[in-house]
Amino acid sequence: MTTMANITVKKADGTTDIVWTGLSPSAGDKVPAIWRSQTVGASVAYRPEFKLTTSSPPNGNQRSSKATMVYPVVEVISGKSTVLGYITFSGEFKVLNLAPDVDAGEAVYQCMNLLGSALVKQSIKEGFAPT
Repeated sequence: MTTMANITVKKADGTTDIVWTGLSPSAGDKVPAIWRSQTVGASVAYRPEFKLTTSSPPNGNQRSSKATMVYPVVEVISGKSTVLGYITFSGEFKVLNLAPDVDAGEAVYQCMNLLGSALVKQSIKEGFAPT
């Protein structure tokens, strides 16, 4: 099992690091581990948050991992920070318990690397699939 830790990722510029602080480890199935980007926003209401929740579906033949991210869009209006809305992500992996470690790893890493590819990131940012 993994141990709760801060996560450092690159910002959109590809060079600047940003730390997502591990706030709360999971207490078991269906209880999320929570990270927050603590270096932005004047209060919790203005800070992005990432959650990872794991569990076994009723049939028990696979493990489910759900990731969500909520990123507030904040603008200063008349000197006051205001949340205009949110950019959100929700995704789920279901890994078959019978899958060999090599297959589970390959599927997860390739999918995450595809999501992290420049083409997919730009398409999601623009809101249009490649044509």
